[in-house]
Amino acid sequence: MAEQTTYPWLEDLNPQQRAAVAHREGPLLVVAGAGSGKTKTLAYRVAYLIAEGVDPEKILLLTFTRRAAQEMLSRASAIMHRGAPTTGRVWGGTFHAIANRLLRRYSKMVGLRRDFTVLDQGDSEDLINLIRHDMGLHSREKRFPRKSTCLGIYSRCVNGKDDLPLVLERYFPWCAEWEAELKTIFKQYVSRKQKRNVLDYDDLLLYWAELVRDVESAEQIAGQFDHILVDEYQDTNRVQAEILRGMYRPEGGIMVVGDDAQSIYGFRAATVRNMLDFPQMFPGTTIVKLEQNYRSVSPILETTNRVIAQSSQRYAKDLWSARGDGEAPKLVMCKDETQQDEYVISRVLEHYEQGIPLHRQAVLFRASHLSASLELELTRRDIPYHKYGGLRFLEAAHIKDTISFLRILENPRDEMAWFRVLQLLDGVGPACAARVVDHVAEARFDPRAIGAFDAPPAARDRMAELSILVDDLVPLGTKEPAAQVARIRRFYEPILKKLYENPRVRSRDLESLEQIASGYKSRRKFLVDLQLDPPNSTSDLAGAPFVDEDWLVLSTIHSAKGCEWDAVYLIHAADGFLPSDMAAGSKEEIEEELRVAYVALTRARDFLYVTWPLRYYSKWYALGDRHSYAQPSRFLTEDVRTTMDEVVTVDESEEELTIDTVIRRNIAERMRSMWE
Repeated sequence: MAEQTTYPWLEDLNPQQRAAVAHREGPLLVVAGAGSGKTKTLAYRVAYLIAEGVDPEKILLLTFTRRAAQEMLSRASAIMHRGAPTTGRVWGGTFHAIANRLLRRYSKMVGLRRDFTVLDQGDSEDLINLIRHDMGLHSREKRFPRKSTCLGIYSRCVNGKDDLPLVLERYFPWCAEWEAELKTIFKQYVSRKQKRNVLDYDDLLLYWAELVRDVESAEQIAGQFDHILVDEYQDTNRVQAEILRGMYRPEGGIMVVGDDAQSIYGFRAATVRNMLDFPQMFPGTTIVKLEQNYRSVSPILETTNRVIAQSSQRYAKDLWSARGDGEAPKLVMCKDETQQDEYVISRVLEHYEQGIPLHRQAVLFRASHLSASLELELTRRDIPYHKYGGLRFLEAAHIKDTISFLRILENPRDEMAWFRVLQLLDGVGPACAARVVDHVAEARFDPRAIGAFDAPPAARDRMAELSILVDDLVPLGTKEPAAQVARIRRFYEPILKKLYENPRVRSRDLESLEQIASGYKSRRKFLVDLQLDPPNSTSDLAGAPFVDEDWLVLSTIHSAKGCEWDAVYLIHAADGFLPSDMAAGSKEEIEEELRVAYVALTRARDFLYVTWPLRYYSKWYALGDRHSYAQPSRFLTEDVRTTMDEVVTVDESEEELTIDTVIRRNIAERMRSMWE
């Protein structure tokens, strides 16, 4: 870069942000505390590099969602008062999207055809299930692991760079007896993918890592970029760390931004070690800490600082806020779940009357099922809510069906897409579908060859209609994806009405899919974007809400990461739920659960409520009063609780009690009940 210049817009940054944005030499690690403006810092860094004369095409910006990359590049354009074409030349996107783009360009180096297609999780599970079935493992006396479990084991091995025996011992001990069979399945899985010119999500990263492991191809690929910027680095896995190490060149620059205290995706093989070990992986690293929080009031930060201080391995930082005083967080002990629901709803409505809309308030929980009773009560009271963490748009069966037609056109070798489409037809089962796939393969994978297939009588009419559909679509080539979706819909609508409930609702989803396709000129680009960065749900496709639309947010903690609300209610903050009793088997798991709690607490701007029911009733005893007692989360230590207002909810007929008194009284009751 040229000699350092001062730009007026750098005055918008605090000293630590400015130090990161204008960094000159060597690798840079930015430890960005919750709410400290990391997105702003990355956007200004892009603007600074371009202003300093770096070619935008020489900048690689890696994020975990396409929207994040678009937001940063849009901000960078606004900062420089230049048009979007300048930042539009930056290579910005998710790890998987950039991998896809590079692999299309260097497909010959890795033995792929450029028209490869990408399997989503469901397709990958189905392919593994097909192999599992062919091996006869479905008929064993002992139950063999399900297809989803098999894929989970495979993904953990490749993303965590761990051997199969270690993964089975540590994460899937009940599957250890099937090690030899699983290894055979995975070997065939890889072979079938290569034969059919398809990749799964893990392959996108694995192939990229292999490319940069080879010296010659690494020089060619890494030489395209002078500067690498990475967002949410705490959420990367070992393969992604290897990619960055292979892409880095000492004469260039690498800047990663993240918060080790928010590393909560261990179940996806993400590892906080990538961030903690960054200075060792990239010698000469400069560390900049962003500690000014722009989100929460000071009392909330005092609580969250003490919570994360319990972590034994972290970058020490003390977040502070210039927002001044506010209410201390409340730790609320409720008699049972019903009282917890009543307390949360009453506080939600109270804040609503004070002027905080419902959608600026959120109820968070460790696992999705923990909101069940609250949802029932909200419905009973006609309080609208949106829950996040459910079925994704592309996981809906009717959407997967429609996409499979397009995948066949894009890559006729895509075996799983053929199987899905063919088995939609009356009279076509797995055996018949396999014969069709073999027939198309013999015709050099020309999809129009199905017109000459001798279908069984029960399937002849529908197979003929499918042949006409393919004949209509092939001439369109890779262009006009919206027209192709529209034609597929005309064929598919009768099948939709026959196979699925709520066909009218599902049909509207297909209309939305066609609407998305209208924004693309290429079928391949449409499929890639849809597969690698899909909408979370059909609500993502809706237009702007009406002025009077409002709803309370319900969300798992993992889905809430990156968000903020004026008022946050963390429910079921009891041991066994936070930390989860399913993730408390090792010190590392407890550390991650602590970070999960920290993420939940740091979502709040002005008001924070942490609730836990003293009694949990056993719902399966319809005629009894079976219940167990809970303790507050171990993360809410005495030190943490000194920063919170402790509240006990009691019936109006009961006297006001302290938490200690209530716990002591109920322990005594429990001791007596042992002998009843």
